[in-house]
Amino acid sequence: MTHTEAHESHESHSGLIWRVFIFLSIVTTIEVLLGIYKPEVLHIHGFGMSWLNWIFIILTLVKAYGIAWFFMHLKQEKASLRRVVVWTALFLIAYLSFIVLVEGNYMHERLLPYLKW
Repeated sequence: MTHTEAHESHESHSGLIWRVFIFLSIVTTIEVLLGIYKPEVLHIHGFGMSWLNWIFIILTLVKAYGIAWFFMHLKQEKASLRRVVVWTALFLIAYLSFIVLVEGNYMHERLLPYLKW
């Protein structure tokens, strides 16, 4: 097989890369706009924190999954390897989010009497 035959069999993924880039840009723009405007309707608390925080966490997980799926080539891997990588990352992110949210609230309650505004 010559160099030209090998080069011709390789397909270009530039269209896919642009679609993923546009999708990630839209999700990031939504996050930035929500962070700037902080709609009052999303400050309602549910499941231990405001819905705005939940939206940020979910959108961040969607972006992380998209990056891993396309740019780390998990799409071409076997299903078992994809599950191990994705489930481990999701569990770790969920666990760290839980620890930060629970402990952050604990520190706020303990330090509040000592704060002087």
